[in-house]
Amino acid sequence: MSPRVFGAVDIGASGGRVMAGVVDGSLTTLHTLHRFRNGPVQRDGHLRWDLTRLWSEVLTGLRLLARDFPETESVGIDTWAVDYALLDAQGRLLAEPVSYRDGRTGPGVERVHARVGPEELYAVNGLQFLPFTTLYQLEVEKAGPLWGNVAHVVLLPDVLAYRLTGVLRTETTNASTTGLLDAGTGTWAKDLLDRLDLPAGLLPPLVAPGDVIGPLTSAALEQTGLRPGTLVTAVGSHDTASAVVAVPATTSRFAYVSSGTWSLAGLELGSPVITPASRAANFTNEGGVDGRTRFLRNVGGLWLLQESMRAWADRGVAQDLDALLVEAERLPPGGPLVDVDDDAFIRPDDMPERIAAAARSPLPDPAHTVRCILDSLAAAYASTTRRAAVLAGTGVDVIHVVGGGSRNHLLCQVTADLTGLPVVAGPVEATALGNVLVQARAFGAAPPTLEQIRADLAATQDLRRHVPS
Repeated sequence: MSPRVFGAVDIGASGGRVMAGVVDGSLTTLHTLHRFRNGPVQRDGHLRWDLTRLWSEVLTGLRLLARDFPETESVGIDTWAVDYALLDAQGRLLAEPVSYRDGRTGPGVERVHARVGPEELYAVNGLQFLPFTTLYQLEVEKAGPLWGNVAHVVLLPDVLAYRLTGVLRTETTNASTTGLLDAGTGTWAKDLLDRLDLPAGLLPPLVAPGDVIGPLTSAALEQTGLRPGTLVTAVGSHDTASAVVAVPATTSRFAYVSSGTWSLAGLELGSPVITPASRAANFTNEGGVDGRTRFLRNVGGLWLLQESMRAWADRGVAQDLDALLVEAERLPPGGPLVDVDDDAFIRPDDMPERIAAAARSPLPDPAHTVRCILDSLAAAYASTTRRAAVLAGTGVDVIHVVGGGSRNHLLCQVTADLTGLPVVAGPVEATALGNVLVQARAFGAAPPTLEQIRADLAATQDLRRHVPS
């Protein structure tokens, strides 16, 4: 059987990539065609995503995909969660999307909770409280100048799919992060939408991972150079949902940490855990591929390290990250810790100063700051996965760290030490792999079950195992 090719557009909060996934039997190989930066920009008094530039970068990557892999059958798109674009009745973008890191949502939280209390919200959507969840953002949006012209509220990966196909849909795993999806039925929560005065027609119909959204339009074919008949296929469009597909687990008793700009740590379950205890622990039930539940918490991520590196560069004392990691690893354990979930770390600013203030202990140089960040992240991973297992009434034999954090030896080793469990690190590009493999399965080029997909990845991907010291 000849190798099959599928394109992955994978955009995170700090960077994006367009990749070709070549599926040849049990082996999937990724080829990076185009990488580009991402991040919120200050504009019109808000932190916004430059969607216009991101679209241009996606087109650049797809043109390279067409050039190097003309046999590409399908393209899948994933991004970060909760953020959205406002479109008018003609499908035109009304403004560049506001970032979840913008500080506008406080009044929205209060107004939503005045209509639907936190306990009742959790009973419907099963989501942990985060002040930037989509329903809070929309509550603020309703009082803004654009609302009267809004015909469609479209999550960001679905906007890109719309521009390629002309078809408006909402993929379910990302829909589950909005707070507007019923965690039990997997459908839009109509009663909740009514109570929040959000017309159901604003939200496009739902599609599941593996559903074909549509073929590229003639305009998109011209813009990308892809061959006629190339399809856009829904994947786990929340990047974590795609990453969890590619967790190379060989047992059902695993926990995962998708470690990137944010860290998402938890379990894959067959159904939601919506209990007073899970709400009190601020755990979330997000949709996964094949109708599974990602029972997890959003915890702080490598954003703290990324922003620290940027701050040092802005001061004119740029640091070499590899050298800093070596220095940090030489420092003894038991140093100060910070709460990586603290809202004080959400916005971009002078991160090293905020970390030092939160640590309440001297951090005399960048290496000590880096050690504090990584020890604190590992402590959060350990406590979160341990608590998830207790709340779900299950056991955990191994922790899988996927994404960019899997390359960080110190982070993975400290996590193993704190949990007393082996930590398997990798794959780094788990999100793109999961994106590709959901497409490949839809076209008969990958195994039919997640367990078989994961077994193939465990046997073929470059993984590192960290055992407790």
